[in-house]
Amino acid sequence: MNAPESNPAYVIAQKARFDAPIRLKGGAELPSFEIAYETYGELNAAKSNAVLVCHALNASHHVAGVYEDDKENVGWWDNLVGPGKPLDTRRFFVVGSNYLGSCFGSTGPASINPASGRPWGAEFPVVTVEDWVEAQARLADRLGIERFAAVIGGSLGAMQALQWALSYPERIRHSIVIAAAARLSPQNIAFNEVARQAIMTDPDFHGGHYYDKGVVPTRGLRIARMIGHITYLSGEAMAEKFGRLLRRGAPGFDFDIDFEIESYLRYQGDKFSTYFDANTYLRITKALDYFDPAADFGGDLTKALARARAAFLVVSFKSDWRFPPARSRELVRALLDNRRIVSYLELDAPGGHDAFLLEDERYHAALRAYLGNIEL
Repeated sequence: MNAPESNPAYVIAQKARFDAPIRLKGGAELPSFEIAYETYGELNAAKSNAVLVCHALNASHHVAGVYEDDKENVGWWDNLVGPGKPLDTRRFFVVGSNYLGSCFGSTGPASINPASGRPWGAEFPVVTVEDWVEAQARLADRLGIERFAAVIGGSLGAMQALQWALSYPERIRHSIVIAAAARLSPQNIAFNEVARQAIMTDPDFHGGHYYDKGVVPTRGLRIARMIGHITYLSGEAMAEKFGRLLRRGAPGFDFDIDFEIESYLRYQGDKFSTYFDANTYLRITKALDYFDPAADFGGDLTKALARARAAFLVVSFKSDWRFPPARSRELVRALLDNRRIVSYLELDAPGGHDAFLLEDERYHAALRAYLGNIEL
C-alpha cells in the first residue's frame, strides 16, 4: 500500500532504477535510467486492476493526494483520482509515471551523465512518446503488471495512452484519450517553435549548458510559458475570467501591466521559470511535434491503428482550439474503420484545452461510468 494507514491521503514518491540500456527512437542510447512514480490503491490478487495515468507537458508523476511533509502540493489530477472519485482508488491500482527527459525525478537533462560526471545538459537526447511508453512498460514489469486495465491521459498524456495501444496492444485493455490529436497541426508546431526560440535565444541559455554557469534562462522560460497559456485557454474563458479589466483603473500609457490578462500571463511565466527546466521544455515540445502514428503508413491513420486491440474512450471539448473536436473525430473514424470498440464524448465546456483538468460534472460522470464498467 502506498500511503500510511494513519492518513490515506498521504502519498509517497518513489523511483525505479533500470541498469539495462534503453535505445531511443532517435538512435541514441541511455546506458541506464530512473523513472519517478507514485501509486495509489492496491494491486489485486489477479493483477487486473492497474491503471496507468500519463501526464502532459508540465506535470509529473504526482497525480493525486499530498505529501506528509508538503501538504500544499496537491496532485495535478486530484479531482479525478482517489477514493470515491471517477478513477476510484478503492477499486483500481493507479500508477503515475514521470516520463524520461523530465525535470521531476526521472532521468533528464539535469541528471548526471555517467560518462562525464556532469549534467547531461544539451547532450541529453531528444525523446519521443514511443520512448516514454517503452520506459513505462519496463516500470510495469517491475511492478508485476502484465496488462493494464486502462491507460489514461489528457493532451500529451493522451498521446501516450494512444501509443500504448499501438506499442503494446496485448498489454492494455482500454485506452482513454482526452483532449488530444493523432498528430499536431502545423499551427501547433509553430507555437512550439516560437516557445523554443524564446528559450534558445535567451543569453543565459548557453547552448543548453547553463547548469555549468549557475544560471537559468528565465526570460525564455517566462515567454514560453506565456505563449503556452494563451493556447491552453479558450477566448470565452479568457474573456469571462479577465475581460478588459485594467489593473490601475485607467490606461497607464506605458509598458507596465495595464490589463488583468497581462498580470496573469506574467505571473504564470514567473512561477514556471522557478521550477521547470529549459532543456526539458525543448525536448518535450519536440516529442509533441514528432508524434504521428500514421507517419510510417503513408499518412493513413486507419492503417496505423489497425494493430490496436484495446477498447477506446475518446473525449474532446468544443472550446479547445488547440486540439479541436475535429481531430478527435479523425481518431474515432480511424478506429471505427478498424472495427474497434469506441465511445466518444464531445463536451461543450468553456475551459479550452485545460478543460480536461477541470471538474466538470458531465465530464467526470462520463469517466466514472466508463471506468466503472471495466471488468476486473
